[in-house]
Amino acid sequence: MTDTTDDIAEEISFQGFDDYCKLLKSLLNDVLQREVGAEFVDKLERNRTLAQTACNLRLAGIEDTAELLEKQLASEISKMTLEEALSLARAFSHYLNLMGIAETQHRVRKTRDLAHLSKSCDEVFNQLLQGATSADELYDAVCKQKKFQIAILVAGVSEKFRDTSTQPKEFNRLHLHLLEYNDRPDLTKEDREMLIEDLVREITSIWQTDELRRHKPTPVDEARAGLHIVEQSLWKAVPYFLRRVSNALKKHTGKSLPLTCTPIKFGSWMGGDRDGNPNVTAKVTRDVSLLSRWMAIDLYIREVDSLRFELSMTRCSDKLSREAHDILERETSPDDRHESWNQPMSRNQTKVHGQQAPPLPTQLPARADLPACTECGDKSGSQYPKLELPGTNYMSLNRQDIQGSSKLESSSQDSSHGSSKSIANGSIANSNSNQSALSPRGSFTSSQLLAQRKIFSESKIGRTSFQKLLEPSLPERPGIAPYRIVLGHVKDKLVKARRRLELLLEDLPCEYEPWDYYEATDQLLEPLLLCYESLQSCGAGVLADGRLADLIRRVATFGMVLMKLDLRQESGRHSEALDAITKYLDMGTYSEWDEEKKLEFLTRELKNKRPLVPPTIQVAPDVKEVLDTFRVAAELGSDSLGAYASDVLAVELLQKDARLAVSGELGRPCPGGTLRVVPLFETVKDLRGAGAVIRKLLSIDWYSEHIVKNHNGHQEVMVGYSDSGKDAGRFTAAWELYKAQEDVVAACKDHKIKVTLFHGRGGSIGRGGGPTYLAIQSQPPGSVMGTLRSTEQGEMVQAKFGLPHTAVRQLEIYTTAVLLATLKPPVRPREEKWRNLMDEISNISCQSYRSTVYENPEFLAYFHEATPQAELGFLNIGSRPTRRKNSTGIGHLRAIPWIFAWTQTRFVLPAWLGVGAGLKGVCAKGHTEDLQAMYKEWPFFQSTIDLIEMVLGKADTSIAKHYDDVLVSDEKRRELGAELRRELLATEKYVLVVSGHEKLSENNKSLRRLIESRLPYLNPMNMLQVEVLKRLRRDDDNHKLRDALLITINGIAAGMRNTG
Repeated sequence: MTDTTDDIAEEISFQGFDDYCKLLKSLLNDVLQREVGAEFVDKLERNRTLAQTACNLRLAGIEDTAELLEKQLASEISKMTLEEALSLARAFSHYLNLMGIAETQHRVRKTRDLAHLSKSCDEVFNQLLQGATSADELYDAVCKQKKFQIAILVAGVSEKFRDTSTQPKEFNRLHLHLLEYNDRPDLTKEDREMLIEDLVREITSIWQTDELRRHKPTPVDEARAGLHIVEQSLWKAVPYFLRRVSNALKKHTGKSLPLTCTPIKFGSWMGGDRDGNPNVTAKVTRDVSLLSRWMAIDLYIREVDSLRFELSMTRCSDKLSREAHDILERETSPDDRHESWNQPMSRNQTKVHGQQAPPLPTQLPARADLPACTECGDKSGSQYPKLELPGTNYMSLNRQDIQGSSKLESSSQDSSHGSSKSIANGSIANSNSNQSALSPRGSFTSSQLLAQRKIFSESKIGRTSFQKLLEPSLPERPGIAPYRIVLGHVKDKLVKARRRLELLLEDLPCEYEPWDYYEATDQLLEPLLLCYESLQSCGAGVLADGRLADLIRRVATFGMVLMKLDLRQESGRHSEALDAITKYLDMGTYSEWDEEKKLEFLTRELKNKRPLVPPTIQVAPDVKEVLDTFRVAAELGSDSLGAYASDVLAVELLQKDARLAVSGELGRPCPGGTLRVVPLFETVKDLRGAGAVIRKLLSIDWYSEHIVKNHNGHQEVMVGYSDSGKDAGRFTAAWELYKAQEDVVAACKDHKIKVTLFHGRGGSIGRGGGPTYLAIQSQPPGSVMGTLRSTEQGEMVQAKFGLPHTAVRQLEIYTTAVLLATLKPPVRPREEKWRNLMDEISNISCQSYRSTVYENPEFLAYFHEATPQAELGFLNIGSRPTRRKNSTGIGHLRAIPWIFAWTQTRFVLPAWLGVGAGLKGVCAKGHTEDLQAMYKEWPFFQSTIDLIEMVLGKADTSIAKHYDDVLVSDEKRRELGAELRRELLATEKYVLVVSGHEKLSENNKSLRRLIESRLPYLNPMNMLQVEVLKRLRRDDDNHKLRDALLITINGIAAGMRNTG
């Protein structure tokens, strides 16, 4: 299993780490004294002391005494009441979370204080220049974006907490308070005491908050969690990271990074990955994409607001001056030039959901000179509604009236903060869209009267008095503030773009013209670059390179969507859709055809210019959902969506057909271009045939022409780590992935097509996770030629990108690793013998793994008894079902629960099973020295062994044995567990033989120290989990027991720094 400390563990000293831990533990103890009482805190401390002593004895090699103490600890835990067990689980879980915060804070502080940071742009640029790379080659490699591009795909934020808006925010505040406490020497004693009080408040809030998620999150919930990471961290980190790149380039090449050049792009699968997840529908994909756009625009509005206050100067270039005057001429009539210089909405501000407000009267109606009360005796009355001032009746408006009024008011609202709150809470995506338009005259409701008064007043004053207070006043025409005028116009268009998205999310009509709002990145960049160039030309470069440059770099990185949404679907669903179409057209059944007939049909229809799917076709709901997804993709286009991972030609055909249908209805081409269709190879069988598939695909005339014409001669190929690991074991999966990448790269090279490899890695080592730098540097030579796509999943997203400091570090590591792999590729195997040895290890390893997992009749029952796998579904950490199909077998179990379950028991079996057998088999034939040479000289083999060694360092056979002793009922299954533990010890032995280390993690002592520091809290959590599982399996309807179990699962995941 990977650990968040892996990438920079060597940079951590422990001088301050213990101080952080002591401070946070002391504060938590104070909180617990108040919350649960001193007696229980004493019991917690006694358990912790027993566990600590047992750990120390084991480390000293005194196994027998350690075992006695562990049995005493287990005995005390077994005597606890349910309430005590629940409090113990919560307390130790929070201890482990606070230790994680201490670890992160210390790492942030150390990396910031180091004069020379390893793997930084400064270090790596210097390293390359010291080698054979020239300054020009380095600059071109970084700045030519078609050649150098890193895409990080956020595949899921699997929060263990109840809600992303509660505990994670409190933990973030703890981070901020700790940073301030330690990094502010100017603080007085009183200031520090106040900070301590703030920390106590946050810890108290965390303790009093229910940490369990009571309902399964929806895909939209998951997407909001991902957007939260962007808003809270990446938004700040990206411009700082790009400044570091630019400064390093300037230092080593004499040239800065171009302003709109960014090596990093972000994507997302949240709301787009429907592989086995019925909760991801076409509507979800549309809503998540629009929500992402809304968030981007809302963030830009905030930045533009800040810039308008900052750029108050009057000196500017002639071009900017002309633009400012043109805006004033366009947006301000001669009679109302005194109104807001940034309020061009005045022409359209009376439009409400497509309705034009009733015009103001041009003459007084009959009897207008009479008192209003006379209408009581006059049945005809006035043709204009009586406008009543808010009084006693004002408070009696019902909820619908209030909602209707507020919805009308929001159409001309400039402030970003209110809308931000409504979107963050999900009200936009789920709001009621049944809002009526304005009623005819004479039948006005209270809410409509209020809206009419607002429209009338705004038509006179341009905006509210409150808004006037927030905006700088307009100087006289001779001294206009040109930057404010231009940026005010930018804000206006952004506000309209945001409002348009709100209407789309609510399925309401919108009459904005395309020129009223921004939709493309270049449209927003144009005025910002104009301001930048003007400042530079007027000698205000120091201002240009500040907040404005940061905003331009954000726009270049995030575009108008923050993260483009990738789609994924299992290929069988496309076959079902094509079956329905071919049957309807009396062409037969697509899925029953042989490969040649399928290929002939697909290529023929792809060349055809007419739609294939008749508009009158009636299909089953599952097929309709597939077709609806392609329709949404056609409506959104490549401006909002990224790639579609699945079988290629079937997707290309369905995509082409949907775009034809949508463009026919719109009367114009679909927005953006076609989506990139990415072939996906996940299982071992798929990986072994990957090169042949790509060669056959590129040999099809239509497809090769399509790639050159529509995708700039660039093919993207995805390789999956999770299923291959579950299929054949980690070692075999790693070797097959290596060979598949080599074959794919060679196939694309043969056809003169550029290739980007998309690595579908999970968070744990069992799913391809591990230190980013190590993973990229161990790829096959030629597979990372300036471009890379990789997923970041689960809690790794929060761990790597949750704080701006750690996000900057991770972005820099990605950049330097890809740059090194491009300009200084890893070495190939020195001799063919090494490859043959890898094949032999892989074959033995795979056979050993599969004979245990798939062929041993006792294994499945052992897995269910010895782990909390069956209970993981109650945790509600993701919208995806734990199984692809209703089956109890390992084959249909998803990789995440498969690995998560073994992580909980500290056995971490999927990451090492079979490896020991493979190494032992080759060493027995006299190849030990060859393996040691491979470890020293071949980066791929070294990283594979190092990752397995890291996992073994986290495994604990004594804890795994405790699970077996208490939970496994059958003697055969217990013997299977004992056999697997012996296999684990044998694997440790042969890994150390190959690496030459005396003990595990010898080359990563900081990581070993961090793991050991968690054990006094982690071991009791495991023992408590065993006890709770034992009780729960006798009383499975006991919800308090279930809560206690779920809290232990969260706590162990925090201690192991991994879920799956």
